[in-house]
Amino acid sequence: MLQFEELKLSLEAIRPEIDDLKSALGLDSMKSEIEQLENRAAEPGFWDDMENSQKILQRTSNLKDKVEQYEKLDMRYEDTIALIELANEEEDLSLLDEALSEFETIKTDLERQRLSTLLTGEYDVNNAILTFHAGSGGTEAQDWAEMLYRMYSRWAAAHGFNVKEIDYLDGDEAGLKSAVLLIEGENAYGYLKSEAGVHRLVRVSPFDSAGRRHTSFSSLEVMPEINDDIKVDIPADEIKMDVYRASGAGGQKVNKTSSAVRLTHIPTGIVVASQVERSQYQNRDVAMKMLISKLMEIKEREHLDKIEDIKGVQKEITWGSQIRSYVFMPYTLVKDHRTNFETGNINAVMDGDLDGFINAYLKSLSLGELEG
Repeated sequence: MLQFEELKLSLEAIRPEIDDLKSALGLDSMKSEIEQLENRAAEPGFWDDMENSQKILQRTSNLKDKVEQYEKLDMRYEDTIALIELANEEEDLSLLDEALSEFETIKTDLERQRLSTLLTGEYDVNNAILTFHAGSGGTEAQDWAEMLYRMYSRWAAAHGFNVKEIDYLDGDEAGLKSAVLLIEGENAYGYLKSEAGVHRLVRVSPFDSAGRRHTSFSSLEVMPEINDDIKVDIPADEIKMDVYRASGAGGQKVNKTSSAVRLTHIPTGIVVASQVERSQYQNRDVAMKMLISKLMEIKEREHLDKIEDIKGVQKEITWGSQIRSYVFMPYTLVKDHRTNFETGNINAVMDGDLDGFINAYLKSLSLGELEG
């Protein structure tokens, strides 16, 4: 039947891409490394160094997951080919919808796995720390910052990442002034690094009784969470610590003691804060880790030899350099100004449907490297 024959041709056309993915992933090398790591785990005394053994087990698990994902894709391809051939032979049109659905799933999974091969940066595999700042504009900007906070929380949850609130400063009447989220999971930073910058909102403000259209800005900083095995020595006299009472979104989690901690790195003016932990000491540890992550991210981005080479307050995010615009009125459109990727389904985007933007950015980076 023509429908099945055309679908089979379309499916066979992407077989070379699946084979190329195997090569790009380095599947044979992965399997060899898994075998080596499992042999190490079986050696006497493996658990004597608990920290190192945990890293080996985590690496083994990550590699096995990648191998399993590819093998599932390969198996799904073969099963779908068999389904199409059977349906065509039996002239059973009732199987067409299932075959089409499987075809779309294969294409989506292939694209996702192919994009993961572009995450080759030193810290791409790490967790991501997201810092939200409301721009000027009072309640409207603070509400926009909270909308972004919700949007990225939903994206992370939909992709199986763990979301942990580190700090949250309520807005004056609504929204938030600033907040910090830790997104935990493999390649969280690799995917989310594209989202750093200024986000611009155009809408009729619900806080304007005259129903006028407003333009608001909020910024998002994204940095990798630096692993504990990277040691950075920051002199104590270069850090100013302030303590305050913790408070969460909407006034929740109010703490009667001053357990929240804010650290200021005096040479650069960088400020980090944590209020998620119960004790002041724990919050200081979290804030210190964030500060080190921020300094390391700047060092790598600026191609500096040492953290001490960072000069002055970092102002890489400016209100005049928005990366993306979200228009609710007079039409609906979300457009990325770096890749020109856009969509009119603004409600889906605000519910966390960001893959199109992230994928377009990663592809543009890859294309840039090839052209370079």
